[in-house]
Amino acid sequence: MPVSQVRAIPITGLPEIVSGDDLGELIVGQSVANSEPVSDGDLIVVAQKIVSKSEGAVLSISQQDPTSEATKLADEIGKDARLVQIILDQSRRVVRAVPGVLIVETHHGFICANAGVDQSNIEDTDLVTTLPEDSDRSAQLIQEAVSDRTGCKIGVLVSDTFNRPWREGSINVAIGVAGFDPLHDLRGMIDDYDREMTTSVVSLADEVASAAQLVMGESGRVPAAIVRGVEWEPGDYAAGRLLRPAGRDLFR
Repeated sequence: MPVSQVRAIPITGLPEIVSGDDLGELIVGQSVANSEPVSDGDLIVVAQKIVSKSEGAVLSISQQDPTSEATKLADEIGKDARLVQIILDQSRRVVRAVPGVLIVETHHGFICANAGVDQSNIEDTDLVTTLPEDSDRSAQLIQEAVSDRTGCKIGVLVSDTFNRPWREGSINVAIGVAGFDPLHDLRGMIDDYDREMTTSVVSLADEVASAAQLVMGESGRVPAAIVRGVEWEPGDYAAGRLLRPAGRDLFR
């Protein structure tokens, strides 16, 4: 059986994104301009940062009025209390506070640093982006816009950079999906030695997000990419499928 080849294609040339921009329209137009138009079977990876910007999920640090809890935590970890207040407002609870960072559970259920509140790649030092209110909905709107304009069957995922508690270095993961199953369940399949696999479930969406990150980078104004050649199962799924239940999560 031939091994499929996977390509990660950067969508270069996108403009600076502002609130109200139609990301689907911009992605379709720029992919055509780059002579790499969207095709059937593509998975489109869109960085959380431009999704947040397009949806107006941007806050001013200077306009925050920190509570006593935020001030206490800020003293413990060495952060601006106003920034800590934004993080707390985006969180269900604080999992751990260490110098320089708050590990929290966001309202979406993600366990991550600083609730995804980010000061990078934004023009004003007083501004931060927060995670989209509903990244699955964000992905769905982009998918619908791209499909309507191209007639192609595609999947979309919104990606963000997360650290992992058992490994050094950050990695891109999916925080929103639309149009495809983010998990590839191999249980019941037969391995190369005719044994049935009983535990193998692959996070396809995270693998795709990581592949895209190789061409998107952390800077350089490439906030979206097409990943082509991946086999995926269409359907109405959400990124919550990737979250491990608290009872099975050693870090909660």
